[in-house]
Amino acid sequence: MGMLQAIKAGGVTMYALIPCSILSVAIIVERVIYYHRRARVKREDFMMDIKNQLDRDNLRHAMSMCMGMCKDAGTPFANVVWAGLDAFGRGEKEISSNMERTIVIETNMLSHFTAVVGTIGSMSVYVGLLGTVLGIMKAFNNISATGTGGISVVITGISEALISTVAGLCIAVPAVTAYNYFMKRIDNFITDMELCASEILDLIAGKKR
Repeated sequence: MGMLQAIKAGGVTMYALIPCSILSVAIIVERVIYYHRRARVKREDFMMDIKNQLDRDNLRHAMSMCMGMCKDAGTPFANVVWAGLDAFGRGEKEISSNMERTIVIETNMLSHFTAVVGTIGSMSVYVGLLGTVLGIMKAFNNISATGTGGISVVITGISEALISTVAGLCIAVPAVTAYNYFMKRIDNFITDMELCASEILDLIAGKKR
């Protein structure tokens, strides 16, 4: 059975599953590229460079490094560090609040579209199950209409049921896997941002002594 034949044999639920599949794949590819680009810079190396600049009282150059990192790689923790350095000279509470707001903004950007993938992952199973039920109902309806059984009578309904189930699972499994992967990557980004915020507070506090 070819792809078009399988889609046709899968019944009406296939017309809901196919757009979900395309959307899920598009988001997965986009998010993987997005995260990869923003994870090219190691936090430890970046913070060492910032520390060296602050030790030389070169605040402006440290902020320029953050801006360059944000522009070239869009690194989330570079934005957090810039927010902390931008508030340099103010109270510790204001510096901390400035970085916390940036962490919230960056987290929202990192989470963009991930809920859609999670929804598709959980929903596709049920849409496939709906197709299974409709296929079984069609099989029994065919038996009722003909008054006899046999494989030739129920083959259409059973085929629709099985194809819908397989299609739903083929969409759900990669989507759920990708969603869990995204959540782990986001947690790692948040950890890096929070560590950078803590380090900046320590560095600024050390400069005031």
